[in-house]
Formats: sequence, C-alpha cells, structure tokens
Amino acid sequence: MSTTLSPRAATDVPATARTKQPKSVWAVAFASVIAFMGIGLVDPILKPIGEQLHASPSQVTLLFTSYMLVTGVAMLITGVISSRFGAKKTLLAGLAIIVVFAALAGGSGTVGQIVGFRAGWGLGNALFIATALATIVGAATGGVARAIILYEAALGIGIAAGPLVGGFLGGFSWRAPFFGVSVLMAIAFVAIVVLLPQSPKPTHRTSIVAPFKALRFPGLLLVSVTALLYNYGFFTLLAYTPFPLDMGTYAIGFIFFGWGLALALASVVFAPRLQRAFGTVRMIALALALFAADLAVMALWADHKPVLIVGTVLAGLFLGVNNTLITEAVMISAPVERSTASAAYSFVRFAGGAAAPYLAGKLGEHHMALPFWVGAACTALGVLILLTFRHTLSHVDDHDPAEHSVTEAEAITVGDD
Repeated sequence: MSTTLSPRAATDVPATARTKQPKSVWAVAFASVIAFMGIGLVDPILKPIGEQLHASPSQVTLLFTSYMLVTGVAMLITGVISSRFGAKKTLLAGLAIIVVFAALAGGSGTVGQIVGFRAGWGLGNALFIATALATIVGAATGGVARAIILYEAALGIGIAAGPLVGGFLGGFSWRAPFFGVSVLMAIAFVAIVVLLPQSPKPTHRTSIVAPFKALRFPGLLLVSVTALLYNYGFFTLLAYTPFPLDMGTYAIGFIFFGWGLALALASVVFAPRLQRAFGTVRMIALALALFAADLAVMALWADHKPVLIVGTVLAGLFLGVNNTLITEAVMISAPVERSTASAAYSFVRFAGGAAAPYLAGKLGEHHMALPFWVGAACTALGVLILLTFRHTLSHVDDHDPAEHSVTEAEAITVGDD
C-alpha cells in the first residue's frame, strides 16, 4: 500500500537535510507510523478473537473486509473534505475518529461489533493517510524526494511494527492492541495540534465525481484493475495465513514483523534499483508473478508451517517492490491531477479487494490450501491483463521520476488541497 515516488532523486540530498526536519514533520511521521500499524495489528489476535468470541475464520476476517471496504470508499470523499477544510483539520478529524473507534473495538463484546468499529476506523484512516504525505512534503526540508522517503519509511515502520505490537499486546489480551492504538493516536493528535501550523485555506475544491471520470483513461484503469486482482492475493496472505499457521500471538507477530520489514526494505531500497535495471511495467509484472508463485507454493504445502513462514516473509519483498512501482505508475498513467488518479486507484483496489479476507476465510473452512490457490490465480490473472494491455502504459517507462515537481508530489495522496 505504498504512496511513494521513486527515491532515486534523493541520493544527492545532504545528510543534514535528511535528519534535521521541523517538529511538525516528525509529528505527522509519528502519526503515520501508528496509522499504518492498523493494517497488520490484528493479525496476531485473529485466532484469539475467534476462540474467545466463538466466531469462525470467515467471521473474524471481516475485520479486514470492513476496514478496507470503508477505506476504499472513503478515498472518494477525502479530496472533497480536505479541499474544503484544509490539511490540518482533515488530519485531526482522521486521528480523532481512529481514537474513538479503536477504543470501541477494544471494548466490544462480539465479533460483529468489532467488525463495525473497524469500519469506522477505516474512515478515520482514509482521512489521515490521504493527507499525510502532502503535509510532510509541504513542511519538510531537503527536497521533495527526501520528504517522500521519510513518509515511505514511516509507512514501512508502521506496517512492520503493527504485527509486532499486536503480538506483544495480544499476549495480555486481544483487547490490548486496540486500546494501545487508541492511546498512541491520542498522543499523535495532541502532537499535531501543538506542532503543525494551520494550513492555508484551500483555493481549489475537488469534485467527488472526478475519480470516476479519471477511470475512463485506459492506463489508469489497467493499473487499477491489476491492483484489484493482486490485492486479492495480498489480503488473503494478510488475513488468512494466521489460521493455517495456528501459532501463538507472539509467534504470529514476529512472522508478520519479518514480512513488514521485507516490504519496507524492498519499497525503499530494492524497488528503485530494479526499476532502473528492468523498467517500471516489466518489474511490476515480474514482482507480481513471483508473488503469485509464492502463494502457489504456500498452497502446495499449506500444512507445512515452515513453508508458510518463509512464504509470508518472502511475499513482503515482492509486494514491497510492486507497491512502490505501481504507485508511481498510477501518478503518471492518466492526464489528471495526481490526487484524482490516486483516489480512483485506491477506490478500485481497496473497495474491490475488500471481499478477499472474508472469501479466503470461507474457503479455508472447506480446504486449508484453497484460499492460497485462489489468491495465486487472481494475482496471475492481474499479471496477464497487465502484460496484454501494457501498450496503454508505454509512456510510463519513458518517464523520469526525478522530473516530478513539488506540486505533483504534494498531490500524490488523495485529499490534498
């Protein structure tokens, strides 16, 4: 789920500019870490929730489905909200919603309640992540590329730390990770209130129908459909794998921590180098093909825990490379505002792929390996469609990421001014 441009252009940034950032930048970066923790936070506690609340795997995986579905749909309105109220108010609204709904999830008595409160959490997360990068770019020193790397680092740390924190706190109670996020987000809320200056009143208002119109461009539609298909495999890996692993909260937490570290490393370090060597579209196809093969191997040996563990961690490498490059492709796939392109892309991949966790849980109740087979098939179909219609993205490999302007970078995330 990356929202970066290629970090190639950041290599010449002075070392002092890399570390000496305004306090407001660090406040938003800290909040970003916590926001992205929410993606994998529940992985280690899925089985305890199911056991203690007497729920089936498909019921428990709805925690992911509701979260991602609302996040995807909300991406359509974040631009409308931010373009009317400004970045700071949008950030604070997102954080406040997460604080409330994470706490409510921790106090739930049924799986249905948790699923509903995770949906509210998804709304808050959409409002926050749609505005965070634009805010960091606007406040950071050292250039656009350095700001993007800082945001990507926050994303990677959050994704990696989520399962680890979830596993540690989940060792005390499945409720503890939810309360922990609520407390951390409250701290981030206060930090942004104090440290982030009020943003100027927006001068341009975003239309809610703009993302739908953007999907009329073949290149953007192709990338969005590809993301929808590989996200089926992605959410299958994330939401279903803890069930066949059948291990304790600490073990699951460490396994997905390894996955998150691999994803972060591949996003920031490997992706730009592979892009230079093979090109953007070709490397996206290769990374997704390897991910599909990885899921197929996990399906073949679904009853062998060492295979599932290694497969999960390796998937982080493939997904990290893909996330960085496919997001960059989104930004230049259609002649529309970057925020509009990102809104359209995020809506399709999140809202469409949100069914994957529930379906994976349902299929897994009949046969352990079936969810991995379906995830591999969907991802492979995404590769086939991408390569079949790759001519609509012929301009992507000719584009130099270093050419992006500050205005373009500020518009990478949905909901900028």
